[in-house]
Amino acid sequence: MAEQQGVPSVPEIRKGYLEALIAKGQRADGRKFDEQRGVSIQAGLINVAEGSAQVKLGNTTVMAGVKMELGAPYPDSPDKGTITTGSELLPMASPGFDAGAPSPMSIELSRVVDRGVRESDCIDLKGLCVEAGKKVWTIYIDLHVLDFDGNLMDAAGLAAIAALRNTIVRASKAGLGDDFKLPVKGIPVPVTIVKVGGALLADPSLDEERIAEARLTVTTDENGAIRAMQKGLTGSFTKDEVMKAVALSKRLGDEMRGRIKGL
Repeated sequence: MAEQQGVPSVPEIRKGYLEALIAKGQRADGRKFDEQRGVSIQAGLINVAEGSAQVKLGNTTVMAGVKMELGAPYPDSPDKGTITTGSELLPMASPGFDAGAPSPMSIELSRVVDRGVRESDCIDLKGLCVEAGKKVWTIYIDLHVLDFDGNLMDAAGLAAIAALRNTIVRASKAGLGDDFKLPVKGIPVPVTIVKVGGALLADPSLDEERIAEARLTVTTDENGAIRAMQKGLTGSFTKDEVMKAVALSKRLGDEMRGRIKGL
């Protein structure tokens, strides 16, 4: 099995123990296969950002900040605002993270979160147009991994949408009238499932990620529609396993949406 960058391998004794537990229908932390870890979501923690949120999923902690700046639109969408997503894997979060250029893991994380937001159409980008073809608002989503204990995809995706819902566009600073709340009209939620020895595990811990054969992240909206999918690792899923993973993602996504709406 190929080792993920930033995710050290598990010693063989530990690997054998985890696989034996899973074969008996158990997980090391006592959860059921379809059960997520405890989640804490806090919004509005960064005063200098237009929007922010911190998500703690188990011990994995991600901070998302949103900045709004004026810029030029994309040529193929002259009357729409734009979105740019970046992530930083801080060395203090894991011994496997290094400072410097973005790693493949960081790039994948940014792309998965960006795709979930963009393809869900959860933001009214036309509402961010100031002057068609010349000036629009650009949304910068910055993800900072503070602690890594598995499943960055879900923690980062939740932090991003919670921060976006918390965002105020400071139009008055640019001389463009009153400030307004970022027009967010939906809540895309990513749910990640890994395959270990034929078993499908939701919200993998770090050790479970380390021994996983395959990973699938499914982002759904409040209507149950699939908005984005990302397959990871070298293993594969059968058609039935994909269908089971999608159904589980929809159910767990609905549960998480309720928590975000309550912020």
